[in-house]
Parts: sequence; structure tokens; C-alpha cells
Amino acid sequence: MWIKIILYHLIGYVRISVEGYYIERFINICMNNKITIWKMKREKNIRLTLNVATKDFKEIVKIAKKTQCKIKIENKKGIPFLLHKYKKRKMFAIFLLIIISLVIISSNFVWNIEIRQEGEFEVENIMQDLEQEGLVVGKLKAQIDTKEIINKIRLKRQDIAWIGIELKGTNAIVKVVKAEEKPEIIDEEEYCSIISDKAGIITKINAQNGTATVKVGDTVNVGTVLIQGWMEGKYTGIRYVHSKGEIQAKVWYSKHKKILYNTTEEHYTGNEEKKYSIKFNNFKINFGKSLSNFKNYDTIEEEKKFRIFSDFYLPISIIKTTNKEQKQTQKILTVEEAKNLGIQELEQELEKEISQKENIVSKTINCYEETDGIDIYVTYEVLENIGTKEKIVF
Repeated sequence: MWIKIILYHLIGYVRISVEGYYIERFINICMNNKITIWKMKREKNIRLTLNVATKDFKEIVKIAKKTQCKIKIENKKGIPFLLHKYKKRKMFAIFLLIIISLVIISSNFVWNIEIRQEGEFEVENIMQDLEQEGLVVGKLKAQIDTKEIINKIRLKRQDIAWIGIELKGTNAIVKVVKAEEKPEIIDEEEYCSIISDKAGIITKINAQNGTATVKVGDTVNVGTVLIQGWMEGKYTGIRYVHSKGEIQAKVWYSKHKKILYNTTEEHYTGNEEKKYSIKFNNFKINFGKSLSNFKNYDTIEEEKKFRIFSDFYLPISIIKTTNKEQKQTQKILTVEEAKNLGIQELEQELEKEISQKENIVSKTINCYEETDGIDIYVTYEVLENIGTKEKIVF
């Protein structure tokens, strides 16, 4: 509805007063006939003022007669009424010529950048990189070298497998495919060792090929060699191999959080206010005052760009700003409540990191009370297979 209201500001609307004993019936019939009315104000029990589009005015008159109400035009707004003030028709022709000229001129610029990402994973900060390389809203299409921008981004970003840019109308369509991160695959014919990729205590080791350098009970860190990629015999000497084996260890996942006894929570009251504005490229015009009547509020902004065809955008957009009132309340927790809350949050965070929850051996919880809150430490001990292959470089 808000787009219609902004449109009526452009094509024209009237503010009318309606007087009669059947005002409620008048409003109901308008609603049933899907006539857009806004800014209704009840001045008396039998008198109401409201806005209505000029195209609906004749229908409003019929409804008023039907409900035995009197209508009076209080004010007329919009571009058509402004043009009507000029008696000579050539003013309208000049205005129309200016509009057509502006549309033709604007077709040489990029007024919208559309990012289309393929696959499940999103490429972060791609818009920022495009702007740095010269693809920005409001730039002449003739000054945009799409091949150069593509090459620069491909060299700069290792997380992009493919990128394409198409200038269509006044729209720049950017298609991006994220590169999948795959572990390095070492050929069976290449020599390699197995090194630890996590810190822990070895619980089982089975070296199928290569020489084990650790034993059960040893503590290892990240990077410790577990199975070396060579074997040494008394008569054969050193012989390099492709290490294979299974190494199991006890590893630990630990997190810490402090829960305050006295906290401030924010929640919505349900009260909202909507404000509208129109933007010409970077020039913004507000309809009504921009300051909010709320003391504490959350702002949600929606922007809808005007376009003539699917890919022919204009440097004009309508902005709808919704302010949602928030209320702050103080929440006081007991020591037990804070402790339970902290443990629950930490357990949820840790269990998201552990892929095989059935391998959890034990859980340790330590809590330390302070004057303003409680410090909580949760540690999970987990049995996991560790180790990754690393090429032997001569």
C-alpha cells in the first residue's frame, strides 16, 4: 500500500471532508471496493477528513450519495494539479520532453547492481570489491571495462571459482560461483608423513605403512609427526613410503562465558511508525519529518527501485523506513539461574563444533562466582581420529 500512496503523490490526490450520520458505512463500502484512503482524521462524530486518489474521486462521490453523506474538497495535491495551473499546453509538452530526455540520458548509466550467487555458499564482501574495481551505481557504462574488473577480482579472490559481469539495460548483473575448499589429495605414489592436526593424548595407533613416532599415552600438539614417511632396515637402509594408519586421541573442546546477574533486555512494544522518502540517485527527499517520536527504537529500511522494464532501472527509488519501538527492562538473575543459563548456552555452542557427539567421553564444568556475575568454563573430552597427510619435501 505504501508504494501506492507514494505514487498518488506523483499522479495526484485530493483531501476531502465527509459529513453525515453514516460515516462508518461510507468507510466500509470504500474498503470493500478496494479504494485506497489514508490519513483519516475524525474531527466530529459526523465529520471525517481523508486523502483519496483523483482516479477514485468519482467513485467516492457515488458512495457518498449512497450513504447520504456530503463531500467537500479541502485541498488538491500532486503533479497534475501543479501543471493545471499553467494555462498553455506547451508547458506540459516541455515537461514531457524533459522527462523523455532524462530517461534517454539515464540509459547510458548503471543504476543497479544485481549479485547472483550460485551454489549453497555465499561470497562475502563481493560488492565492496566490485566498487573498488570501478563497478559503482551512477557510472557511465562506456567507462566500465567488465573484462578488467573480472580479471582483477579473480586475481584478488582465491575463494571465487568463476565470475561474470553483464551490462543489461541500466542493470549490471554479476554472477559468482564460490570455489569449494577441498583438502589436498596426495597421490598414492608420493611420499608423505602423517602429522597431528589437533592437540591431545594418544589412545590408539595403528601404523599400516610407515614408522610410528608416538605411542599410546603420549601427548601431542598440532604439527607433531605421528607416522613418519620412511622406514629404516638393518640391511635395506632408509626407504621412503606413503604413510598410512589410524591414530585415535583424546582431544578437548573448551569454552568460557561470563553471565551477569543484572542485565538489560530489550523487547518490542508492538508500536510502529512508517516514514517514506524518495531518492534521486544520492539526493533524498523525506515525506514528513524524519525524527522518530520513540525514545528507543529499531529501524528497518526497505528500498524499492523504479524500473521501466525488467533490466531498465531509473535513478529513482522509494524508501520505506519502519521504526519499531523498543522497551528496556532490567532482569536480575540468581546465582543458580545465571549458572544454568551459562552452562546451557556453552553446551549448545560446543555441541555444534563436535561432529560425533557419541564419542564424548566426559564433560567438566567449573564455575567461579564474582560480585557482578559468574564465570563458567565447560570442557568436553572427546575421542577422535586425528592426523593429516603431509608431503615429504627433499
